[in-house]
Amino acid sequence: MARAINKGRLKAIILDWAGTTMDYGCYAPAVVFVEVFERKGVPITMAEAREPMGAHKRVHIAAISKIPAVAERWRKVHGRDCTEKDIDAMFADFIPLQLACLADYADLVPGCLEAVAAFRERGLKIGSTTGYLLDMMDLLQAEAKKRGYEPDSTVCAAQVPAGRPEPWMCLENAKNLRVFPLASIVKVGDTLPDIHEGLNAGMWSIGLAKTGNEMGLNLEQIEQLTPEDLERRLARAYERMRAAGAHYVVDSIADVPPVLDEIDARLARGEGP
Repeated sequence: MARAINKGRLKAIILDWAGTTMDYGCYAPAVVFVEVFERKGVPITMAEAREPMGAHKRVHIAAISKIPAVAERWRKVHGRDCTEKDIDAMFADFIPLQLACLADYADLVPGCLEAVAAFRERGLKIGSTTGYLLDMMDLLQAEAKKRGYEPDSTVCAAQVPAGRPEPWMCLENAKNLRVFPLASIVKVGDTLPDIHEGLNAGMWSIGLAKTGNEMGLNLEQIEQLTPEDLERRLARAYERMRAAGAHYVVDSIADVPPVLDEIDARLARGEGP
């Protein structure tokens, strides 16, 4: 059977939402995860709240509950392990809390609109994936549109068999956008599951180290860091994303356009992801 021919250029880009295009520092979900565990009498740190970031939100809550330190705190408070019923209850709490604060964290990351314009100028179709639920994305898409950002396709974890790190959201975007082969698509995101999602879909994968979950700081907080602390934190983020298999790692979405030239050059040489 003949193989699909890629004419040496990218055709589409798939972007994450929080920490990638909006919500610098990926704060909206993190603060709510802290709150839902607090309501159960089990305090968690922001670092613990962020650890499984990128997954479907119920999966995320379940993963937090299995962090050894959190599991031990839960047992001390409740005298037993966290159950599926507990996870369902926290997920039920999570939904209205997240909806209530999403708009507060909907500002676009600096350079997002310029990067998206550059993607459009290249002729790229723009897809997106997210661990947010459908009603949350309805709200976020409306907020993003007000600010000038509107992707061609958005797929939520609830719309596919499983969310990240499985590839189904990326593949559904490829179908919606009618783009193939998969090597002509690049996935961009700020979490390790974002990177794995792109790799598992057979796409190029670019990690964003500074604006999202790996740094876990908003722009104001980053500007308050000493140069040495910033360099140390950023180096760790780059190292973790490269170790996860990202083909490229950059600071933010604003730094993505030049990387696409490199990928196009590699495709022209017959290379693939």
